[in-house]
Formats: sequence, structure tokens, C-alpha cells
Amino acid sequence: MLELTPPIKGISLGLPVDKEPLTTSGYMNNVRPVDVLERQLRIGQRPGLDKWSDTQIGSAEQPVVCMIIVASVS
Repeated sequence: MLELTPPIKGISLGLPVDKEPLTTSGYMNNVRPVDVLERQLRIGQRPGLDKWSDTQIGSAEQPVVCMIIVASVS
């Protein structure tokens, strides 16, 4: 029987898979280890984010995927 431990301590970057600390993972995307409502240890998906505006920025074919701040000193 294969026993898997859930990655309750979060993500571990920069280490090979066989060297990762126990209960961590090299890849986690949008998950949380503890259920917020029941406060139980349970791997689950984070809830989605709410829209902050209904205004369309860009076109549907070319949506905005990244925003940065650029500053210059003259």
C-alpha cells in the first residue's frame, strides 16, 4: 500500500523531488491545507476571487494578463 502525506506545510521550491521536506510539495496551485469553516486538516481549493469592476479593459481576444509599474529617474 502506498501512503501519501498531504502537503500541509506548503510549497518547497529549489529542491529536487527526492529532497523535499516531508509534507511539502514542489508544485501547488491555488490550494489551502486547512478548511476555513470547519478548521480541519483537509486539502482543498481556494475560493475564486470576486470581480472588482465590470469595465472591460482591452478586447476579448486580447485580455490583460499582466500589469506592472514602471518608474524612471531623470
